[in-house]
Amino acid sequence: MSYQAQAKSTQQKYVVDLSDPAGHSWQVDEPVEKGGGDTAPNPMQVLLSALGACTTVTLQMYADHKGWDLQEVKVDLLLDPEEPKAGEPRQIVRQVHIAGALDDSQKARLLKVAESCPVHKLLVGEINIQTALELN
Repeated sequence: MSYQAQAKSTQQKYVVDLSDPAGHSWQVDEPVEKGGGDTAPNPMQVLLSALGACTTVTLQMYADHKGWDLQEVKVDLLLDPEEPKAGEPRQIVRQVHIAGALDDSQKARLLKVAESCPVHKLLVGEINIQTALELN
């Protein structure tokens, strides 16, 4: 399956309109200290939210498939809790909170399932980004 999204600059400094072929639209903006207006999440927050959303949906789908009583999922994410030293990888800390009548083996399984969500796999795997410049 392939996915598409488009990013387009706006008249507002650092505000970017995002859209997809299905007609969904959203925006990103930079914080005031970086020259933006802080009117929307910044790009890194959007990246983190994609991981959080994917984790949540993956756990819900898995629990539904198994017939487990997973009542709520909340995912807290933090990028670079400590500034990485030169040459060290960036770090995302993901804390998954679940509610429901689940035994210890079900909880352990959900933790493993969280690591198999598609966005997690994309972020930890090798990825090649091909970039081309087209002048209008």
